[in-house]
Amino acid sequence: MSTSAGRKPRTDAERNRSRVLQSAGELFAAHGDAVQMADIAKAAGVGVGTVYRHFPTRQALVAAVAEERFAGILRHAREECLSLPDGRQALAGFLDAIGRAHEEGRGVSGVIEVAFGNTEPGGEVGAQLLDVGEQLLARGRADGTVREDAGVSDLYMIAGAVAAISRNAVGDWRRFVELALDGLRPQH
Repeated sequence: MSTSAGRKPRTDAERNRSRVLQSAGELFAAHGDAVQMADIAKAAGVGVGTVYRHFPTRQALVAAVAEERFAGILRHAREECLSLPDGRQALAGFLDAIGRAHEEGRGVSGVIEVAFGNTEPGGEVGAQLLDVGEQLLARGRADGTVREDAGVSDLYMIAGAVAAISRNAVGDWRRFVELALDGLRPQH
């Protein structure tokens, strides 16, 4: 975010934006779509005008919360999963991060779905997640833990199922991850 004449935002403005995002994420996780902008402002310790200055609409705030969630999954994949020596273990870590994010933030998922009609990552973060997914699959294919015909669209389908199972509490998403990873194993 930049201010007039291309200057960087002030430190206090950055801090306020960060507090608003954190408060929104926490309130959405706890109370879902019932949260109002005034509730977020109060929790962040700022005026409602400050919230709207950073996020002109509720949908813009929800988009930023969603992007932060997906950026966290991306960070985990890059920092933790890509460094694991075993391709299957790396994929398990990636899918686990997705399951935990949706389990711990069911209310956030609901708010995102109401605002956008789905909970899929989009934009630059979505593209980067697809890239990391392809890297994880390529490592698994190279070390023989993932079948040769497994593509990123397969992983995306599995990730979507993990997210749906987790956020809707319709089964044991961890067990689903185990079964899905077995399905990605090479057939001998």
